[in-house]
Amino acid sequence: MNDVTKPVQSGQDVLIPELISFQAGKHPEAIAMVSGAKTVTYGELVRRSRQFANYLRGMGVGPEKLVAVAVKRSPEMVIAALGTLEAGGAYLPTDPSMPAERTLTLLRDANVAVLVTDPTTRELAASLPSVRHVDVEKDAGAVAGSSSDAVEPGITSDSLAYVIYTSGSTGQPKGVELTHGGLANLVRWHLRAFQVTSADRASHLAALGFDAAVWELWPYLAAGASVYLAEDSVRNNPEALRDWLVREKITVSFLATPLAERMMQFSWPRPSDLRLLLTGADTLHRRPGAGLPFLLVNNYGPTECTVVATSGTVMPSSTEPISIGQAIDGMQAYVLNETMQRVPAGTAGELYVGGAGLARGYRNLPEMTAQKFVANPFVAGERLYRTGDMVRALPSGGLEFLGRLDSQIKIRGYRIEPNEIIRALDACPDIEASAVIAAEDEAGDRRLVAYVVLKNGTSPTASELRSVLRGPLPDYMIPAAFVRLETLPVTSNGKVDVAALPAAQRSNMLEEERYVAPETMVEQRLAAIIAPLLRVERVGVHDNFFFMGGHSLLGTQLISRISESFGVELSLLSLFEHPTLAEMSSEIEKLILAKVGAESERYASSGARTGDAA
Repeated sequence: MNDVTKPVQSGQDVLIPELISFQAGKHPEAIAMVSGAKTVTYGELVRRSRQFANYLRGMGVGPEKLVAVAVKRSPEMVIAALGTLEAGGAYLPTDPSMPAERTLTLLRDANVAVLVTDPTTRELAASLPSVRHVDVEKDAGAVAGSSSDAVEPGITSDSLAYVIYTSGSTGQPKGVELTHGGLANLVRWHLRAFQVTSADRASHLAALGFDAAVWELWPYLAAGASVYLAEDSVRNNPEALRDWLVREKITVSFLATPLAERMMQFSWPRPSDLRLLLTGADTLHRRPGAGLPFLLVNNYGPTECTVVATSGTVMPSSTEPISIGQAIDGMQAYVLNETMQRVPAGTAGELYVGGAGLARGYRNLPEMTAQKFVANPFVAGERLYRTGDMVRALPSGGLEFLGRLDSQIKIRGYRIEPNEIIRALDACPDIEASAVIAAEDEAGDRRLVAYVVLKNGTSPTASELRSVLRGPLPDYMIPAAFVRLETLPVTSNGKVDVAALPAAQRSNMLEEERYVAPETMVEQRLAAIIAPLLRVERVGVHDNFFFMGGHSLLGTQLISRISESFGVELSLLSLFEHPTLAEMSSEIEKLILAKVGAESERYASSGARTGDAA
């Protein structure tokens, strides 16, 4: 039984700040957060969040007021979010790594009342002069001078708790409004389903603008557990992440599906502190091996359903397709046909989700809200969310995910609407028209491919287009390849004929960089290795191995040929970090020098021993 049974069961209106305060009252010296060498106790967390809440109250924050938290992964980020909830407001998490132009678009659309920044995001405030501003570093003294008394928030389970922006089908991102009731339902289910206690250590790894980051915080803090905030250098490196999870003795962790699949291939110590690996956000393609020391739980849930709508443990041995589980506590999942009637078990249909976790709708988009949130034909007065996902019920009762009904795609766990990328591409001065799809390379990895019709007289490189796109788009929405077309193929009704788009090949792709010929002996020999491997005529010093069509399988072959030709071992990680011809050549030269140096030392040492013997 978890540590928060009593307050969770005391009523639907028990809210997250109350649950955390309950834990702080019981164990004020218990560790709430760990960030590197920094620790924050529950007593300190509640005291500082209440000070922040009172400071925000002085700025007019209260029920239905939205506070943007543009702070890097840190205790200050959590304190700002919790302080906002303590004040009765709602928070909008943004990722500091996101391009400033895109963040400003979200903040303006959301009409935030207050912007919270740190040194990495401070410049945002200058672009929003009419918005009240708190800097967690510059204003730390003023915040600490505020009262630490509890604030009466004046909110209920129907009040707005947070807003998450997702990629929009109209080409514009849309804000999803989530309530305290939905968040409390998520926490209540999570604690029961995974038996979380104060002894647990949970990781915080998801991108801060991704709703999984919400899930990684509140259930554990409500249970009195410890949340470990990972550095970006750890969370972006699979091997380092595995070592970090082991070293910090993490017991429960969430990883987006592609990363979780990678983790399942590693060796793990036995016994293992990690007991649960939660995954989701993309299609799970493989089951865990029988030797893994932890359980794998597959989860599904659009942002519009407060992170998780269905969940299920994935067993190592089963003849069934991998499922996304069944509806969680307080939620309902229906598989319906075009007329919103139930389909027979085993028949494909659209997934509709209802229950306590349902969002209010989309911020400032009443028409889209009405289209996606519809009346529940089975329960009077209730609503359902049309997910647009195709599923079918399995004999075990779980649901198998079959794909999207519309053009929405997922890359590395992110929901992406191609129209948003197309909108940014079409704004480029060199592009007449464009289309975007997700395609698989020879290794089975999905990547974004952009098809562009260039304006007369223009010849941009792929690198130049990416540079332009990095203003309005985050990195995960930047295409990996750009295919040049004379015109976009269309169907009889005038829509782009996706099925007629050609595969991306070196012959039809834009050049990555203006060609600069290899100069050094290492560059020339390496170019001679890469060119036939990728089936290209030439490789310039600035050409990127992966953007030219390379992938992990070809990368392994390249490493083997480098070893044969140069006598040194280049790691796959080094290849990913140094993918251009010039960068690879530099790494090879370093390895050669290190090898020569080591051999010289061995020779000198051997000579010294021979002399001594003489």
